[in-house]
Amino acid sequence: MKKIWVLLGILLLCGLIWYLFLKPFDYQVTFRANTYPGIVNQSIKSWSSEQKQSEIVAQDQLLNITQQLQFGDSVHIYHWQITPENDSLSRIKVNIEDPENGLANRLRIPFSDTDFEKRSRKTLTRFNELLKQHLREIRVKIVEPEMSPETFCACTKRETSAKGKALGMMKDFPLLNTLLAQNEIKLNGSPILEITSWDRQKDSIAFNFCFPVVRSDSLPEHPELFYRTVEGKKSLKAIYNGNYITSDRAWYALLNHAENENQKVTGLPLEVFKNNPNMGGDALRWEAEVYMPLSTSDEEAL
Repeated sequence: MKKIWVLLGILLLCGLIWYLFLKPFDYQVTFRANTYPGIVNQSIKSWSSEQKQSEIVAQDQLLNITQQLQFGDSVHIYHWQITPENDSLSRIKVNIEDPENGLANRLRIPFSDTDFEKRSRKTLTRFNELLKQHLREIRVKIVEPEMSPETFCACTKRETSAKGKALGMMKDFPLLNTLLAQNEIKLNGSPILEITSWDRQKDSIAFNFCFPVVRSDSLPEHPELFYRTVEGKKSLKAIYNGNYITSDRAWYALLNHAENENQKVTGLPLEVFKNNPNMGGDALRWEAEVYMPLSTSDEEAL
């Protein structure tokens, strides 16, 4: 009997040492979101960029993000872990630590609802509300695979963040629209965004913004303008409704779909915009066809 009590005492002591000194976080919050991990990932980053004294300090692929937030004199570290549970449900676990006051927090947490806990819950409740609001403002529907459009285009080229692509298109729209109209070049379809590079770790992209035009011998020249044929490719396809600033949510939905279906894709989406955002109106009525080309070789696969 004495040995049992000694063993229990050792286990209790080890558990106490782990809890007070070795546990990698002070507090944990878990909740779920009815969406894809990539959309959660982008929502965390977007929310962080809009907070005062907040930054993303590390990311491991899409599913693990480390964020640093400052509240007064305290710096809190949020370790986000995103786990897909099914095609449209993600589990979000946030391990939170206060490096300067970790021991004090751990001593108080079992006996009271501390300010640290209250602030953490309040912060993450606010994020969850904003995520739910964002999901009400967009729709992504995966449809049957299809060939992406093949067309001759007048294009501009830019490198931006994924979030900055809409601003880049807005800057180039007057050039394309005015130059082609002044030279009476006939348009031949809806505007196209062709992604040529996508670094998901850094959220940076390179893209061609293109107006399909009828090929002729008198196409206008401009130092920021070039012409190319956008090739049609067999692709996974989604219909996106919502503000075009966040149409990359459909990219992540297609990547998730490809993974679930064991299909290899290039990771370089193409968008066809069916509406002119300058006309305003309900953004949920704006539509974009989003194509994720299937890879044709191991070198090309994501």
